[in-house]
Amino acid sequence: MKKNGILNSEISKVLSDLGHTDQIVIADAGLPVPEGVKKIDLALTANMPTFVNTLKAVLDDMAIEKVFLAEEINTKNRDLEEEIFGLMDKDVAYNYVSHEEFKNLTEGARAIIRTGECTPFANIILQSKPIF
Repeated sequence: MKKNGILNSEISKVLSDLGHTDQIVIADAGLPVPEGVKKIDLALTANMPTFVNTLKAVLDDMAIEKVFLAEEINTKNRDLEEEIFGLMDKDVAYNYVSHEEFKNLTEGARAIIRTGECTPFANIILQSKPIF
């Protein structure tokens, strides 16, 4: 049995299959999942698991070069935005787009991990980088 890292087999498989510039999404409970994009549904109840707990676990297993956030997070969920900044490596590039554009970008994701998070704009697109 796996001892460390993400135990969820679907997330572990997606992360193992990522190449440079592939993207995954960690989403709140309300973000729509485009048809054809793999949904990994972790939501159990409202705010369980949380966006931040899920993001922390993924960041432990994934090399990130760029993130995409909805620009609305800056005014509607500033505390979460600050928490995200604190979790990311300093060399990560941030890209802000409208929430509508964010939803369009999710169509190119390898997977969307749906959490139970019930706060506004608790969504992030993570773009992978090589580990070498």
